[in-house]
Amino acid sequence: MAGSVNKVILIGNLGKDPEVRRLENGSVVANFSIATSEVFTDKATGEKREVTDWHDIVVWRGLAEVTEKYLKKGYKVYVEGKLKKRSWQDKEGTTRYTAEILAEEMTILSRPEVSEKSENKSPYTSGDGPSNPSPMDNITNDSADGLPF
Repeated sequence: MAGSVNKVILIGNLGKDPEVRRLENGSVVANFSIATSEVFTDKATGEKREVTDWHDIVVWRGLAEVTEKYLKKGYKVYVEGKLKKRSWQDKEGTTRYTAEILAEEMTILSRPEVSEKSENKSPYTSGDGPSNPSPMDNITNDSADGLPF
């Protein structure tokens, strides 16, 4: 085989809010963990069991900015990237290793909750838009003939 593949695809839930840092060179990096679970039936007892694995995710630049703006603890995300292993020295001088997913693509699968205080406005808008309702908003409430046109 001439080539090789390093590809990871995960769908899971964030365990806590992402940690975002801005580096001196202007780059943005975000780190977060997601949990994936699998359910199986224990052959010995017949009980259903659930096993959860945690995966450390790293995103850079624009994807990190999206992460900072939209992701929160509990959100479900689709992450696609590659597995990276790195090492560092701890305070005692011991070499430590970690394996991370370097995300190249990410899709938010959760629908953000909208509180009543926000008057059901989309959390993706700044709220600076026009305050007048669209004429299309009441089109389904016009029951004169039951047709929307």
